[in-house]
Amino acid sequence: MSKIKEAFDGKKAFIAFITCGDPDLETTAACVRAAVANGAGLIELGIPFSDPTAEGPVIQGANLRALTGGVTTDKIFELVRELRQDVKVPMVFMTYANVVFSYGAERFLSTCQQIGMDGIILPDLPFEEKEEFLPLCHTYGVDLISLIAPTSANRIAMIAKEAEGFVYVVSSLGVTGTRSEITTDLKSIVEVIRQNTDVPCAIGFGISNPEQAKRMADISDGAIVGSAIIKIIEKYGREAAPHVGDYVRTMTAGL
Repeated sequence: MSKIKEAFDGKKAFIAFITCGDPDLETTAACVRAAVANGAGLIELGIPFSDPTAEGPVIQGANLRALTGGVTTDKIFELVRELRQDVKVPMVFMTYANVVFSYGAERFLSTCQQIGMDGIILPDLPFEEKEEFLPLCHTYGVDLISLIAPTSANRIAMIAKEAEGFVYVVSSLGVTGTRSEITTDLKSIVEVIRQNTDVPCAIGFGISNPEQAKRMADISDGAIVGSAIIKIIEKYGREAAPHVGDYVRTMTAGL
């Protein structure tokens, strides 16, 4: 049974994305704890990558700051070990296939199991190629989380049938970043997902205010917010944690 389901048990999940090491790992740890204390039900930890193709300028900037600051995958694993002493909510990594490959897929996923990571999101891994990672994910009990985008059209049912953990529904075309409005017909996408799986689904990309979060959570099982949180961290730097906590509190209150 996937631990990720706990984030959705009897409530709409607020999922917070935080880039590890921006501006440093101590700040990342403080921001994760502030988000959880204020109602985040699941944490997505971004492992920085030099060419993050799915990301808009905000998260690209965070990747650059973290890499310039000397963050490594091993240091991020240490951060998770430390967080897991008191952070009980499900946590997943969001990174790129290359990061896992270059570390060694088996070594990466076995470490995920040891340190208590519940899943992994690889936005550049096509559904058709997930077999490269899936057997190892199953061996080490790490959910490989599928993304469904507006372009998935006739593949939505197929992806949903094999989904694990939760389904990440991408709200709009293009890269991550806040949007003034989200116009995709997400309701019909979620209907197809629900006809094919009982794995929860949450919507991300472009959500920045409580009204948008509520709209997305009304359609699905939760809302994912990244760029809006990263902007707060970029603005306040090492003092960001209380501001992240306040923001998460206003977002979760609306759900």
